[in-house]
Amino acid sequence: MLVIDASVALPASSSPEGFTLFRDELIAPSLLWSELRSVLHEAVWRGDVSEALALRSLEAFARSGVREKSHKRLGETAWRIADDLGLAKTYDAEYLALAELNGCRLVTLDRKLRRGAGRLGYVVSPDEI
Repeated sequence: MLVIDASVALPASSSPEGFTLFRDELIAPSLLWSELRSVLHEAVWRGDVSEALALRSLEAFARSGVREKSHKRLGETAWRIADDLGLAKTYDAEYLALAELNGCRLVTLDRKLRRGAGRLGYVVSPDEI
């Protein structure tokens, strides 16, 4: 099982290879769906991508098999991790907390998150899977 964040889900949803790189079950906190939709909507709004392309990406993500997963301690664990890592917001910490609580890895392309959370030992990039 792997937790993925928006930095991985967006390019996978926009690529012909999609999610084929991942052989493990993919999970994410509910936050991922909002983040992905928001990033794509903003890209359309800015004129960076067409609405048709953004909607295709959303459809590809919907077919990806990524499963929404929560945990009764997700919020409190995200809060603790944000404190431990010096994060002002808990968004990234939710992905980290889900990985920690499920004993699996978080896959991210976010270099800043990777560097900051690297000491946790369960944050990897796709090429490290």
